[in-house]
Amino acid sequence: MIAELYSPRHRQAARDLMERNGLSFEEGFDDLVGIHETGRLVAVGARAGNILKMFAVEPSHQGGPLLAEMVTELVGRGLSAGFESLFVFTKPDYVSIFESFNFSLLASQGQVLLLEYGKGLERWLASHRSLVRSGTNGAVVMNCNPFTRGHRHLVEQAAGQVDNLYLFVVSEERSLFPFSVRMQLVRAGVADIANVLVLETSHYAISSATFPTYFLKKNDQVARIQMELDLNLFGSRIAPFFRISRRFAGSEPCCGMTHHYNETMKRILPLYGITLTEIERLRSSSGVISASEVRKALAVNNLSLLEDQLPESTLAFLRSSEADSIRETLRHDGRTTT
Repeated sequence: MIAELYSPRHRQAARDLMERNGLSFEEGFDDLVGIHETGRLVAVGARAGNILKMFAVEPSHQGGPLLAEMVTELVGRGLSAGFESLFVFTKPDYVSIFESFNFSLLASQGQVLLLEYGKGLERWLASHRSLVRSGTNGAVVMNCNPFTRGHRHLVEQAAGQVDNLYLFVVSEERSLFPFSVRMQLVRAGVADIANVLVLETSHYAISSATFPTYFLKKNDQVARIQMELDLNLFGSRIAPFFRISRRFAGSEPCCGMTHHYNETMKRILPLYGITLTEIERLRSSSGVISASEVRKALAVNNLSLLEDQLPESTLAFLRSSEADSIRETLRHDGRTTT
């Protein structure tokens, strides 16, 4: 019988079971469940949002029905929580097992593969079929936390080099500015550029925040794996649907991680017939325009810097009562880095 693992003793048993399987216990989950046999934990699994993870079965019980029971339980819990699609990241050796549980392969990086339960990607693509255009199509993927003059500059430059530019706004709710606000600011900020089509990424932009690492070895390059998987998903599934042959990104003189992502794009995207173009970052009188610098200025109410780095549409929002909660969060919590 499947039981929820609430107590510290049960969690320690889950940790021990995972370590016996060469896995790492990851904090941060909505459900942690297991199966006991004669008082001993012999199977465990977890769910964090729409991600299923931390599956482990006692070696003496592997090959039996326990993994299927864990997956079925966690899929049911995820669906009951309101998620139409659920995802699992796994090693190549386990792909056929999850496919037997009605998961479908979305993308592979070699070491790690992403599978989905449900037809979420198919539905998401079909919902945007009316946006598919002929001609030379490009793409920009942005978080826009918030939308700055730098973002605007990148979009303008990219839109001038293609017939149609898809501007994908990352949907994940991990930023100070909620997705609905970020989308609102992006739409307002590019409304006058006729060949730009703005859309969200749904669940199909893989981030370090949702990428589980419990099954990777300590010396594995987690950031590289996550980036490569994200780009393989984009290149193999998203770009062909929208007929995208070019992708654009701003040059990155400040953030090492973003620079690494740009370098990874240069390596991965050509495998799918996609050319990456880096566009020089826009500078203001105070230096490189950066959303993180904007958040810092907003935290101390530095309006002069904000006016230097933001388009009028973003400024108007920040001056309105709609932004009260964001300003308060910055002042009290100092959340300037996400």
